[in-house]
Amino acid sequence: MPKSVLTGSSEPRLHSVSVVILIAALALAPAPRASAQDVRSADDETASDGRFAPVSEAAAVTLDEITVSPNRTATPDRAVGSTVTVITGEELEEQQIRVVSDVLRQVPGVAVNRTGGIGDFTQVRIRGAEGNQTMVRIDGIEMNDPAFGSEFDFGNLLVQDVARIEVLRGPQSALYGSDAIGGVINIVTRRGDGAPSATVSAEGGSFGTFRGHASVSASDDRFDLLVSAVGLSTDGISSADEANGNLEKDAYRNGTGLIKFGIHPTEDIDLAFVGRFTNFMREGDADIGGIGPIDAFNDSRGEQLFGRVQGTFRMFEGRWEHIFGATRTDQTTDYLADKAVTSTYRGDKNKLDYQSNLYLEQETVPASHTLTFLAEHETQGVKVDSLWSNLDRTIESTGLVGQYQLGLFDSLFVTAAVRHDVNDLFEDADTYRLTGAYTIDATGTKLRASYGTGVKNPTMFELYGYTQTYRGNPNLKPEQAAGWDVGIDQALWGERVVADATYFDMRITDLITGAGTTSVNMPGESRIHGVELGVSVSPLDNLFVRASYTYTDGKDATGADLVRRPPHLASLDVNYVFLDGRANANLSVVYNGAQKDWVYDAVYNRSVLTLDAYTLVNVAGSYKLSDTAELFGRVDNLFDEQYQEVWGYGTPGRAAYAGLRLAF
Repeated sequence: MPKSVLTGSSEPRLHSVSVVILIAALALAPAPRASAQDVRSADDETASDGRFAPVSEAAAVTLDEITVSPNRTATPDRAVGSTVTVITGEELEEQQIRVVSDVLRQVPGVAVNRTGGIGDFTQVRIRGAEGNQTMVRIDGIEMNDPAFGSEFDFGNLLVQDVARIEVLRGPQSALYGSDAIGGVINIVTRRGDGAPSATVSAEGGSFGTFRGHASVSASDDRFDLLVSAVGLSTDGISSADEANGNLEKDAYRNGTGLIKFGIHPTEDIDLAFVGRFTNFMREGDADIGGIGPIDAFNDSRGEQLFGRVQGTFRMFEGRWEHIFGATRTDQTTDYLADKAVTSTYRGDKNKLDYQSNLYLEQETVPASHTLTFLAEHETQGVKVDSLWSNLDRTIESTGLVGQYQLGLFDSLFVTAAVRHDVNDLFEDADTYRLTGAYTIDATGTKLRASYGTGVKNPTMFELYGYTQTYRGNPNLKPEQAAGWDVGIDQALWGERVVADATYFDMRITDLITGAGTTSVNMPGESRIHGVELGVSVSPLDNLFVRASYTYTDGKDATGADLVRRPPHLASLDVNYVFLDGRANANLSVVYNGAQKDWVYDAVYNRSVLTLDAYTLVNVAGSYKLSDTAELFGRVDNLFDEQYQEVWGYGTPGRAAYAGLRLAF
């Protein structure tokens, strides 16, 4: 278990991985009714007749689009008091993003660290919370792996038919339970749409990289279907930094399949199934205490299977909605040393959930009321087969949620939610959340605020330990958090300009921290606070500019800086459409300020050093040869920046890629 890379605890990471393929899987629920909050609305990858949809003009930014994750119901942006950023599938295509974590670097309040090149272990932190304090959901499925520190490894998540990504910041345990202290990343893939159509694409480039993608899509009034597969193969770079004399390349392979199928027998009934399958192989190096990462044959390989079935039933002309769901996840990873398997980790989850939404309107006093009840029961298990452990444990939990949303005069909106969790291993937990938003249409202003509490249960690894040098601590207590934020969104120039500013503050008690060969609850209170700034501008119909800046001050209870939380983050994205919509040019810039990181000695005592700041500049462009053929290319790290995201691990230099996309 790569604990030293995960949270700075003990075990140095066996950070590679093995074989790969491309294939598809099973299916899930239709994308919720929504678009984007503070960016342009997303279009499907292809038009309904199979041709490429025209490169859309940079639409004016609007405050009236829809998000789902803040309240677990489709909610207009004007009614959302939480801080949420939405990235559309269109933006991913404009920048030619190939792994989801790369676009998250541009989201305010989000820090990303990767141990090497594409496909290597990747952590995402929201507002300074730990990586396993962020919940990741794809098409309604919780992706966090109970065998991997209850964390989601973004290294294996390729961009594949993504319609939008919602990044919800701040404690969200009242709606989502444990794992959501930092926030929630909610990813929605597109549904089949229109007449039967297909797309295929292929690209190649630096580091012996090849990527292929194919999808088939169709829908009518009674069904929708999407089948998609993507494969990535790269010779890679040395995971251990080449600047330290490590020259052996570490390859990566990934094959992911997706299937979404929906049936709509009546206007009031929707049945849906989603399935997702990933097979990956990751070569890697060894992280040796007292030395650091060095060339070695420490690899890993794995399979991940995710599936969900969902039924939605509406009554009384849609005023009362019932959603029933069942989810199954199964993630297995083999860790190898010198090509021999040394350990196998398997984490699985089974969840049943029911959500009821009651929508009421009041005419005497213009008011809207939404009452939500949610019940969910989950069983998660971890099974380890290694030279050092044969752990086989399960944990069951039940969560009950009640939420009330009030809207007055279509300008004042208040939300209150409370949750009660019953866990067979820990004491019952109660969390809550309050949000408010006030919109002034005459000035294009929205004022917003939120307050929430959170809980993060110790992971199976922290409790029981299952590596050679790490000892579990069964006496750990759940981490507790409370956080609030206040912000303003301001639209100007006919909503061609939208600026936002947010101040946030979060306190965590009983923070679980590594202490060499085990973990302990840190006494006292850790505090993380900061400022998030953003602006989106459409000066012309075919030009879109977005910029962000984040300041974060994160300290543990002793006053020491939290590692891998850079105080300064900034980004810039410029997109220009020309030649009557047939050509697209994109420039993106990401700045990551200096940050602290851990260094381990020979017996895994740790000390702190500072990693230098870095700036990455990427350019991308595309040209439509016809309605059904498109050329595209990009250059990543244009100025060949040399940097580290995790101490001792390498990063890719300048790289160029080109490809062709066809639609039928």
